[in-house]
Amino acid sequence: MARPRTFDEERALDAAMHAFWENGYEATSTQDLCTATGLGRSSIYNTFASKHELFTRSLVRYMESIGANHVTLLENVEREPLDRIRDLFATVIDIEIGTRRDGRSRGCLTVNTTVELAGRDPETTGLLERDLSSRLAAMEAAIAAGQRDGTITSRRSAGELARFLNAVIGGMRVSGQGGADRATLESTARIALDALTH
Repeated sequence: MARPRTFDEERALDAAMHAFWENGYEATSTQDLCTATGLGRSSIYNTFASKHELFTRSLVRYMESIGANHVTLLENVEREPLDRIRDLFATVIDIEIGTRRDGRSRGCLTVNTTVELAGRDPETTGLLERDLSSRLAAMEAAIAAGQRDGTITSRRSAGELARFLNAVIGGMRVSGQGGADRATLESTARIALDALTH
């Protein structure tokens, strides 16, 4: 009979997610994961089979928490479409400032993973593509709603604008890692929002 696990798997997964978020996939060692989760190597490998599986599950966890929250903001019909997008930028900035250490933020696990692994790891690439598709669809729908109600006046297509805003957010994440402060990130967000009404 298998011995019962004596740890909280969800808590361990959350701790691993933060370790990968902080350091990236390749730079996070098994010992780093043991330290972060409080588990021994055997417990990690018995539960998650491999570092890659643990990373994949951590990435999915991030997407289902942080990413899903962003989609929820964009789909909030209680808010005007332009305000939903403004709320998204505010949330991104809060995360960047809230994860700062030594003057630099963690950025975004999906952005970091895209830079590190996209195109080199088929499973991870598939996860990133599905996450991007979901976020772009939610952003495009919010922009299209704003164009219909007249609060978003740009004549560019909602799809083009969604890809532009997504690229700006990715750039803000990287800027946060580079040390950009709140005022700098807020200025970038304002310029991006201005592009929707000019």
